[in-house]
Amino acid sequence: MRRGPAPCNPGAGLSDDALTAAMDCNDPVLAIITGITGPSYRPLGEIMAFCGDRQTGSLSSGCIETDLALHARQALQDGPRVVRYGEGSPWFDLQLPCGGGLEIALIPRPCPRLLGEVAAARANRQPVGLCVAPDLVLRRCEPGPTGPTADGFRILLVPPPRFLIFGQGPEAAIFAGLVHAAGYPHLLLSPDRQTLTQAETAGAPVRLLHWPALPTDLEIDDRSAVVLFFHDHDWEPPILARALDSPAFYIGAQGSQRARDKRLASLRDHGVRTGLERLRGPIGLIPSVRDPRVLAVSVLAEVLEAAA
Repeated sequence: MRRGPAPCNPGAGLSDDALTAAMDCNDPVLAIITGITGPSYRPLGEIMAFCGDRQTGSLSSGCIETDLALHARQALQDGPRVVRYGEGSPWFDLQLPCGGGLEIALIPRPCPRLLGEVAAARANRQPVGLCVAPDLVLRRCEPGPTGPTADGFRILLVPPPRFLIFGQGPEAAIFAGLVHAAGYPHLLLSPDRQTLTQAETAGAPVRLLHWPALPTDLEIDDRSAVVLFFHDHDWEPPILARALDSPAFYIGAQGSQRARDKRLASLRDHGVRTGLERLRGPIGLIPSVRDPRVLAVSVLAEVLEAAA
């Protein structure tokens, strides 16, 4: 168990990412959705990687990946190409269950230095723009909305939601374990060693909280969620005061409506006058939840809805 300061591991959750997989491959091929007609299983700009017989990611519900692998191998020999499936495709025997159409760019051997730059930016939780030029070369570009541009096609890569979890008891430990299982970067901070042990057993990174405060070495960006699970609400005001002064996209604390009212009054007593409307509570999409497992699912769903 970590007893001293520990970072939030901002790269967690990227181990199965297609760009990360391409970095570890001698002859990778990236497959990118650059056009969609009608409904689609995956969004515009979704990326899949082929490395020999290994595949990372998916662009459909499984109906085209085997054929895409054949085109990927061909692209290694003949160069980049664009293929189309479903509506408008020359291959009538490969239909998409959703009934739409996909245009997919296959880019063999993307520049290793480019992949390294992207990995470094993502590890630092910076948004990244990737552009597919008309000649099907992948380049870095200014971040912007995913879609066609005057110079090709742009993909916006944003940092995944990061969870800073504070609290004690089964609610905090179970929530941290659920976030870990979902693959999002996270850190549980608690003054209770039993809570830390339970969460660490589930695989979550943990840190002992020595006093009521949000540690100054924790950077909070606009893709961070601060979630509190305290029964002793005296721990909350110093943590929430700094969180409300940050760009966190979600700030919430466990408790009833009565607990919320007392929390807001306590924050005002601590001199907090602005941003109180950002504080969520009671938290979770399901009202009046008492089971820690259901609460964890309910809160995670609410945070991801806010992140969308």
